[in-house]
Amino acid sequence: MLSYLHAFHAGNFADIQKHAALTLALSMMQTKASAIAYFDTHAGSAMYDLGSERAKKTGEAEGGVQRLWQRREHLRSPDWQPVLGLLGRLNADDGRLATYPGSPEWFRQFLRADDALTAFELHPSEGEQLANWAGRKVRVLREDGLKGLLGQLPPKQPRLLALIDPSYEIKSDYIAVAETLQRAWQKCRHGVYLIWYPVLTSGLEKQLKEALTAGPVRKILVSEIHLNHPPERGMTGSGMLIVNPPWGFDDRFAAMLDEVSGADGLGIRHELDWLVPE
Repeated sequence: MLSYLHAFHAGNFADIQKHAALTLALSMMQTKASAIAYFDTHAGSAMYDLGSERAKKTGEAEGGVQRLWQRREHLRSPDWQPVLGLLGRLNADDGRLATYPGSPEWFRQFLRADDALTAFELHPSEGEQLANWAGRKVRVLREDGLKGLLGQLPPKQPRLLALIDPSYEIKSDYIAVAETLQRAWQKCRHGVYLIWYPVLTSGLEKQLKEALTAGPVRKILVSEIHLNHPPERGMTGSGMLIVNPPWGFDDRFAAMLDEVSGADGLGIRHELDWLVPE
């Protein structure tokens, strides 16, 4: 099933959480000079037009990145600066954002000479746009990202950061992600893995957390944001699992999301804890 298009949801509250976690992990890992292999399992089209008909149809960016941008002067944590810096470089300084970067662009902005980025995308039109965007610095593979990631491990670079974020439009994705993570961890135990998932009224996401709690992977941090005024059906929040987070990541990430929580922020509350300790 390939019906999901992220253009309808780009820049929503879940993207803020996901890309805040990604940029923080990137920044912290790059305090060491050794090369990093980056993998983006469900890359999408890399860049999104917030003025497109798809974006306007849902209006989700209004309560997400547009709200964040309006409040940027109130964000005191220095860890927001890479996020705000990229948004500023991609957009004119007119008070509103016209363009939102998908995860491959966040990765690409951090690439150093010895780092490598591999982006997977199976959707035909998304994959074509991704390939046109990529240029020489990014390897694009038009294949299933979960299977593709396992085929690329262990990388030749000494360190690893992988973002795993399928749409979960197929219910079996929750268990497939858990199984993929467990196999990837066996191949590369020192890697840092970021796993995004939706928080739903149906509670389907519990399958993923329960499978990982019962499995062999250790040191899994869980971050969940919940809408203060959730819909009666569908997505009521957003979750991130961070495997092998850099030391101090938990406190710094909590500080970032605390600044955008509550009625004055994105209308969310944030919960952070260890799903599986060391």
